[in-house]
Amino acid sequence: MSAQEIILLVMFAALFTAILSGIPAMLAIAGVPLVTAFIAGQFGLFNLNFLEFFPARVWGVMTNTLLMAVPLFVLMGVLLERSQLAERMLKILARMMGGSPLGMALSVLAFSAIIAASTGIIGATVVMLVLISLRPMLEAGVPATQASGLICASGTLGQIIPPSILLVLLGDQIGNTYLDAQQRAGNFAPQPVSVADLFAGALFPGLMLVGLYSLWLLLTLRPKRGAPPPAPGERVAPGDILFTFLPPLLLILAVLGSILGGIATATEAAGLGAVGALLMAAFATTRSTAARFVIGAAGLSAFALVALRMAGLGRAAIDTPAGMLAALATALIGAGLLLAGARLWQRRLLQGALVETIRISGMVFGIVIAASMLALVFRGFGGDRTVNALMAGLPGGEMGALLLVMLVVFVLGFILEAVEIIYIVVPLLGPAVLMGDVSPVWFAVLLAMNLQTSFLTPPFGFALFYYRSVAPRSIATTQVYRGVIPFVLLQLLALAILIQFPALATWLPSRIFD
Repeated sequence: MSAQEIILLVMFAALFTAILSGIPAMLAIAGVPLVTAFIAGQFGLFNLNFLEFFPARVWGVMTNTLLMAVPLFVLMGVLLERSQLAERMLKILARMMGGSPLGMALSVLAFSAIIAASTGIIGATVVMLVLISLRPMLEAGVPATQASGLICASGTLGQIIPPSILLVLLGDQIGNTYLDAQQRAGNFAPQPVSVADLFAGALFPGLMLVGLYSLWLLLTLRPKRGAPPPAPGERVAPGDILFTFLPPLLLILAVLGSILGGIATATEAAGLGAVGALLMAAFATTRSTAARFVIGAAGLSAFALVALRMAGLGRAAIDTPAGMLAALATALIGAGLLLAGARLWQRRLLQGALVETIRISGMVFGIVIAASMLALVFRGFGGDRTVNALMAGLPGGEMGALLLVMLVVFVLGFILEAVEIIYIVVPLLGPAVLMGDVSPVWFAVLLAMNLQTSFLTPPFGFALFYYRSVAPRSIATTQVYRGVIPFVLLQLLALAILIQFPALATWLPSRIFD
């Protein structure tokens, strides 16, 4: 083993020690490699000229238009969380499904799938599910152990169901890593990988996971023999269903449809999602009929513009019917946004959402920049060549390397956040996998599902910590652990199915974009 390889091992040991010690992850990820590089440079074991490339890397991160989607998707999720629309959705679903344990559990799962496609923020989703669904499930007769497991598992669906912030970050890293790896392998014209590919690729695996959860609930929450039949679902007014579920479903359809339809980039769709979430939050918290009419008209106008673009009429001349309709829709959207912003500002909801968005986005971008320093120092020590040689010597070839990366990601999920894992593992270990014929979309979806599993795994899964922070003390931690184990096994089963059948992730992108 060379001196550089020994230094790399010491550097990573120091890095994980620093993170576990409580030092902010951004400082640890950037500071440990920087100190290691300076010390090694004094002994001639590292060329300090490598550090001159760091400003260019930071500039590349901050001018990356794809990463601009992150704060917009975060704002979308925070606004939907704070508007209390989610609470009304769950109450209506529970009334429609009846008061049985199975009906209540399926309501929470269906609600979580919709929210996952609208927010994608694990911490906020798990906390929200505890506050609005735990007590109704317990009152309906769902065991505390199973209710805890369902909330933790459902709260992580936002990692795999698009549009997901995790998939946006993976799209950025997988796209760059795949291009670099293919060029090093001699392929100078590889097919580019976009966030839209990952959104399409993750759609079926995400729905498959929801299906496995539903099947488990159907098998384990069957009524006991001799128990009275469950109460039938209540009749809910059509207006309540329409005004509760139509806005978020239209928002999801507009965001995903604009990306998968090829009429908007991920960043543009994120902007559309933020606008839609702002209108929805204002509509849900406003009681004035006139204000709700203007805001609702603005939301429908935004959806109409997306529909016009998908029909190829979004750029029609102003003197044509389609052009006049587009101009009218744009004016309505502007008026609705001004009114919605004013209403939310008066209620001090917008200020809190903006502060939370800045906090979360700052954390994400801080880790991205810090990981750039780590990757730079890693390459300066020749770590990329070491990893490639190690991967090439593994039994099983590409599949052996893939399984090793999956194992590393699963273990790191115990101690690191998903963003940290993406920006550490993908640039360092990804090239060894992506140099061959492995589909980058399949690889990215596998990583996303693996990261989702690590959020649940006891004792360090982050979803468990979020749950424990707000759950009543009457529910023991051991109950939470027992409750999530079946869902961890279901996710591992889904991961195994996806490894066995890559077409689950690759078929839809190839049909849409090829």
